[in-house]
Amino acid sequence: MKVGLYFGSFNPVHIGHMIIANSVLDRTDLDQVWMVVSPENPLKKKASLANDFDRLHLVNLAIGENLRLKASNIEFGLPRPSYTIDTLTYLKEKYPSHEFVLIMGGDNLASLHRWKNYEAILENHQIYIYQRSTSEIENALQHKNIKILEDLPLLHISSTYIRNAIADNRSVQYLVPDAVFKYLEEGTLYRQRTDET
Repeated sequence: MKVGLYFGSFNPVHIGHMIIANSVLDRTDLDQVWMVVSPENPLKKKASLANDFDRLHLVNLAIGENLRLKASNIEFGLPRPSYTIDTLTYLKEKYPSHEFVLIMGGDNLASLHRWKNYEAILENHQIYIYQRSTSEIENALQHKNIKILEDLPLLHISSTYIRNAIADNRSVQYLVPDAVFKYLEEGTLYRQRTDET
């Protein structure tokens, strides 16, 4: 099986994330996309992150009955901070018959050279790139395993905006999947403003 790994803090997951996951499935040879909930990104601050299992639950709610999407907590049990190369190594050992492809935005491609063992990632895995703007990839790495996906429907929605809206008692309906909206409306998640990205 060919699996796309879509890493993110998903803090919270929103319709932009779901459109990317579904569009990549629709336009590539992937059998499934696993939305890998990252417990801690070495390049991001942790203070604004909701609990790992709360974020995982929201991704599961967002996916619903779509059997080609899967919420993954694979990094929860791995050493922190999470490095993509370590996660890929672990997944290859656990699922030796699967082929794993990375899904990332053009902004991540531009900083790929800062990732731990990025050369090994490039040599051993395909990377499918969705670009928010052409300028993101103009000076980025070029490699035979990097595939630019063009004309994907991308929305300029940020999890930070959604968190701040919830903290300010503003509606986030239609910015997040319906099941996620219902859960957030009924609970206390993100009610406290953190003012961090």
